[in-house]
Amino acid sequence: MSRLFVGIDIGKYHHEVSLVSAEGKVLRHFRMENTQESVDRLWGAVTDVGASEVLYGLEATGHYWLALYAALTGRGARVKVINPIQSDSLRNLYIRVTKTDPKDSFVIADLLRIGRYTETVVPDETVLALRDLSRLRVEFTVTLGSLKHQAHAVMDRIFPEWNRLWSNPWGPTARAVLSAYPTPAALAAADPGALTDLIREASRGRLGAETATQVQITAQQSFGVTYGLDAAVLSVRLLMEQMAFLEQQIQTLDERLAALIPQDTPILTVPGIGPTLAAAILGEIGDITRFASGKKLKAYAGLDARVHQSGEFQRTRTRISKRGSPYLRRALWLAAFAARIHDPGFRAYYEAKRAQGKHPNQALGAVAGKLCMVLWAILTRNVPYDPAHALPSLSVESS
Repeated sequence: MSRLFVGIDIGKYHHEVSLVSAEGKVLRHFRMENTQESVDRLWGAVTDVGASEVLYGLEATGHYWLALYAALTGRGARVKVINPIQSDSLRNLYIRVTKTDPKDSFVIADLLRIGRYTETVVPDETVLALRDLSRLRVEFTVTLGSLKHQAHAVMDRIFPEWNRLWSNPWGPTARAVLSAYPTPAALAAADPGALTDLIREASRGRLGAETATQVQITAQQSFGVTYGLDAAVLSVRLLMEQMAFLEQQIQTLDERLAALIPQDTPILTVPGIGPTLAAAILGEIGDITRFASGKKLKAYAGLDARVHQSGEFQRTRTRISKRGSPYLRRALWLAAFAARIHDPGFRAYYEAKRAQGKHPNQALGAVAGKLCMVLWAILTRNVPYDPAHALPSLSVESS
């Protein structure tokens, strides 16, 4: 036999396998476990066919495909990772034509056979690390925000004025004060000198006696309730300990991400993009050559505009499509916010969109889209960001 196509439908605990000939005939179908022993049996079954050329196909289903992919490529096999959307489309076509529901593994093998697939690029280890650690950082950040929200709700009961006393009610200075004086009564009775010293040390000299006086007067006049105070105090203390732990872990991630990104990457030359955002963007993009244009990258991030069509009527909505990677979209959104502040060109572009009557979020989305185009250009050419070249492209009329 000249050619053999091996379609594998990935599952968490087991995989379905179809061996399909060049003529589209199913030679064998079987189930394999997600174990090394099963990989050996698969390898043996494929070898027994005696094909001169073998091509394996897997769907990029969650993370479950990666172990099998590594095992097969480690043996020298040619393996293609396919987007599940493509196999779903062909499966629906088979159902319409044949009125039967084919096995998913056969559909994957047939995609390989007829060549109707776009290969999903498997990231190298550095890109994979950037992506996974950046995504973990997002999850930690979301959890940290949730902890602060919970603590905020408790303080609204026992010390409702607390959140208005500080620019950051859960920053180092505020938390140091609350740890030492957990109730309004304790804070009101605090020694002014000791409170001042605590605030000065925690804020590294930025705050002092004036802040201490304001905090103490507010505590003395607090309208907080004392009902259930002990439970509330314990809740806040435990929540603050969780905050401190998560912040330490986020710092560990930041240090690792900064060490992973290439120090000469041009993305770091864009105003407002530091190592953390750069790591998130590079981890989600991977190989920039995957994208033939900035518009392709923009669509991958889900920052392209929706198109609404009905009959002969078509119009482009101002809302973004939100397809693609939500993590990349989030990183670009944060980068756009920073670029609007630090870069005159992007700031002018944002203000021009606002002058057109765009909502602030719409204007910021437009900045994110433009930033996406700029990032594609500098990463593709491997050149630093140059406002003199980038800014002329920021025409207000373009999308």
